[in-house]
Amino acid sequence: MSRLQTRFAELKQQNRAALVTFVTAGDPGYDTSLAILKGLPKAGADVIELGMPFTDPMADGPAIQLANIRALAAKQNLAKTLQMVREFRAENNETPLVLMGYFNPIHHYGVPRFIADAKAAGVDGLIVVDLPPEHNGELCDPAQAAGLDFIRLTTPTTDDARLPTVLNGSSGFVYYVSVAGVTGAGSATLEHVEEAVARLRRHTDLPISIGFGIRTPEQAAAIARLADGVVVGSALIDHIANATTDEQAVDGVLSLCAALAEGVRTAR
Repeated sequence: MSRLQTRFAELKQQNRAALVTFVTAGDPGYDTSLAILKGLPKAGADVIELGMPFTDPMADGPAIQLANIRALAAKQNLAKTLQMVREFRAENNETPLVLMGYFNPIHHYGVPRFIADAKAAGVDGLIVVDLPPEHNGELCDPAQAAGLDFIRLTTPTTDDARLPTVLNGSSGFVYYVSVAGVTGAGSATLEHVEEAVARLRRHTDLPISIGFGIRTPEQAAAIARLADGVVVGSALIDHIANATTDEQAVDGVLSLCAALAEGVRTAR
């Protein structure tokens, strides 16, 4: 079993959802970003999504766009992001880590080289926002053949006719984008989320994680009662944006992570 399968199976046994945290690699700089990454599991993150900085993150709202700008200004690139994963894995071999981002940096790096290097570094899966299932041959198929999960995004506008196509070749978990919009946007109603989860469960046995717009422990707890995973990104990244020192950035992210984890763990 993969790390992702193992983690979700363990949490199912414990009757609780996973806290899935997103941060952008290299934000606000390599060392601080690595300190945050290393601290997340102890602060309660069950699964980590690590953003691959890119100049044009079109699915992201202002918070994550600015995180990309800060990371790129600090000279973060895909090679350094994979180095960060290697350093993380030197201390932590249990926490699933997924790289999230866009196809352009992977294409530029070279797909076969990227898959081999990501697997060797200890990456468990990929979320590539702008690569639909019609292009499975570009990355999804070779990545899965190498043992990397390929996690799909589904949205409120993904209808029943489209869902089987989107879910074909999905593995690891399904990421449900709860609002029609960019990251950090307003949050969906619980009724909407409940209906969406029920609909997705009719199409897949994979764990379902819900993201976009979740900012507080209370919101995380509410989603944790309905889904297998709760994804939080922009709220964590705001602590980096608002920090005046690197230490403050680390403390802010990890403190919120701990509060969110408490919400998720006591939800059911």
